[in-house]
Amino acid sequence: MWNSRAKISVFIFFVVMMVIIIGTIIYLVEGEENGFTSIPRSIYWAVVTLTTVGYGDISPQTPLGQFFASIVMIMGYAIIAVPTGIVTAEILKPSSKNTQVCPVCMYEMHDDDALFCKKCGSKINS
Repeated sequence: MWNSRAKISVFIFFVVMMVIIIGTIIYLVEGEENGFTSIPRSIYWAVVTLTTVGYGDISPQTPLGQFFASIVMIMGYAIIAVPTGIVTAEILKPSSKNTQVCPVCMYEMHDDDALFCKKCGSKINS
């Protein structure tokens, strides 16, 4: 997980922006008369819907709002797969199997195809 923190951070930023946009859109579509009394409450609905929790305490009443909610629900399933793929790709990333050690300076972190030491320039025994 630690190695994929940059990708996860970008993903979380994207999800936060998406939730804010979705919440604002549903607030404009549904309005206060349908229970979406404020943008923060609409953002709450977006989080609950996007994460596919769906408490049901607030729901769209208009056909356009219901259609939009359906799209958000499908997007929620797609979003669940993204962090799983990021972490899995990091786990499956091949690690270096190089065990070469420089006989002069004892430096160990050489490339697999290294012939000379990165640190001191001495020839590495292959």
